[in-house]
Amino acid sequence: MTPSRAIADCHLYLCTPDRPDLAAFLAACIAGGVDIVQLRDKHLEAKPLLERARLAGAVCADHGVAFILNDRPDLALEAGADGVHVGQDDAPVALARRILGADAIIGLSTHGPVDLAAATGDGGPDVTYISAGPVEPTPTKPGRPGTGLDYLTLATATATFPVFVTGGVTPGRIPTLAGAGARHFVVVRYLTEAADPRQAARALRNAIDEVVEV
Repeated sequence: MTPSRAIADCHLYLCTPDRPDLAAFLAACIAGGVDIVQLRDKHLEAKPLLERARLAGAVCADHGVAFILNDRPDLALEAGADGVHVGQDDAPVALARRILGADAIIGLSTHGPVDLAAATGDGGPDVTYISAGPVEPTPTKPGRPGTGLDYLTLATATATFPVFVTGGVTPGRIPTLAGAGARHFVVVRYLTEAADPRQAARALRNAIDEVVEV
């Protein structure tokens, strides 16, 4: 199975910072229906981040879901991650592809039509998926305005690879996002702040399954 096909089958994407209960938290979210995980921590130095990435990767491997590291293709390689997610100001997608190889998952954040055009242009073959958003402002992206639903519709209609929507994804918002074209959903706070992550993930998964043919 190629990375793009594997990603196409993923619909509930957890993006989480490090936390003391990381292994148990990831296991609970995966049990609830998460099928791809990204570790995104902007505060850890390289060595501790590598250690936590190895831990997260081991949990994901045990449960048969893909593990992505944010920003650092070099550490993703060393940790044995399935891939890396980079932003517009991070390592170029082409560099990430050279570091991680042809079979790695390479994700790219996009926030508007200019980013989308670049991702789907000459550099498109290096990208496995893109994220589109945040649809609405979110504390996880301070200072970045919401893109609104129109950009999500444009991205899902234009891209030839999976588009994961970001920003305020909750069970109640999933029908609206799906109506704008979303079939793949990135979740942060609804899971990271949940008292019962497994139950929260299950609520998201049930909402997704109602609007997406899987």
